Amino acid sequence: MNEATARTLEQLRSGALAGATRIDLSGGLTELPPELFALGDTLEALNLSGNALADLPDDLARLRRLRIVFCSDNRFTHVPKVLGTLPALEMVGFKSNRIRELSGASLPPRLRWLILTANELADLPDELGRRPRLQKLMLAGNRLSKLPPSMAACERLELLRIASNRFEELPDWLLELPRLSWLAFAGNPVAEASEDRAVQSHPVPDIPWQALQLHEVLGQGASGVIHRASWQGQREVAVKLFKGEITSDGSPLSEMDACIAAGAHPALIAVRGRIAGHPAGTPGLVLDLVDPRFRNLAGPPSFESCTRDVYEPALQFEGAGVLAMAGGIASAVAQLHARGILHGDLYGHNILWDGRQQALLGDFGAASFFAPGSAQGQGLMRIEARAFGCLLEELVERCGDLTADQREGLLRLQSRCLDADPRQRPGFDEIAGSLQTLQP
Repeated sequence: MNEATARTLEQLRSGALAGATRIDLSGGLTELPPELFALGDTLEALNLSGNALADLPDDLARLRRLRIVFCSDNRFTHVPKVLGTLPALEMVGFKSNRIRELSGASLPPRLRWLILTANELADLPDELGRRPRLQKLMLAGNRLSKLPPSMAACERLELLRIASNRFEELPDWLLELPRLSWLAFAGNPVAEASEDRAVQSHPVPDIPWQALQLHEVLGQGASGVIHRASWQGQREVAVKLFKGEITSDGSPLSEMDACIAAGAHPALIAVRGRIAGHPAGTPGLVLDLVDPRFRNLAGPPSFESCTRDVYEPALQFEGAGVLAMAGGIASAVAQLHARGILHGDLYGHNILWDGRQQALLGDFGAASFFAPGSAQGQGLMRIEARAFGCLLEELVERCGDLTADQREGLLRLQSRCLDADPRQRPGFDEIAGSLQTLQP
């Protein structure tokens, strides 16, 4: 047991945490302390990740105000049914357990956000389609080959991660959901041929590991680590070394394939080559080094916002900047779609911005592959159009110096991208063209 957990247990037992709204107990627990259940009138968030738990007691039902439960990295083989009795519970996280059973009785009535990444699920209950508030569903890295048809009723579902499973096809109803905007399904049989075709059609050179000299770490995430590096002792580049584990979005290797197949574009970070001969066999890419003046356009969604990015409260954009950024990103996505790549995570927090008019679309961790000329491919592209509509909405509402015609044009385009009927949404060539006509 770590020091922080021991201290929290001591505070619980002494009554020092009476009235607490959030409790973190992460580190070696095999059962929950009984004193926890005395917080039923106040506790809203409970983090039990990183323990040795295999079940939750019925006494958990006493926590009537509980909204968030995290139980990642434990020993669960099922999602406990007691969770389905909690009237306020909205967010449930059981990433990286051994879960093989999910009963409909385990799903709380107000379920909004469910995380079951990296488990052993082969089936999902029909009751999942009877949770009308469901907005975000993370299922990457399981053994699923189908979704329950009842999920066609999940009209609020906006983000779905089913990468690295066993899907041989995507259901038609999935492409008709009115709010689905962010979808990841790489690493399934349904996408394998398209992924192979995309990579083979757009090869990049191999760069010997010996030609690179790594310097400091610039950043790291679930899929890998990025270093500043020197190439052949002279040119400064970035090197991304990919991890092997499944992330919440999918496989890091599919991310690497998408980066390679994306090709060159002014609004994408250029890939110079694939690393060959890493001593540990670690896959990696050599990329252009991004100017340090670039920063993330937004922060990722919060517990409260669920699927929408969080921006700095005082952030304001210039009209010319919004048109240039939106136009550049739309053009980049049009190129991705033409090459059979669905970005899957088209968000402000995955866009780098220079503070004025230039933007770079990054983070291909949720990218998937499809046949762009197929009917299903058309449907997938229309899903991403809704994500762009959300982004456009966020940019426009933070911009005060657009002309009346520009604002009207952007709002009209935004409305078309957000249309509840996916078939009515524009493709990205049309989106990019519309934005071009609004340029001063």
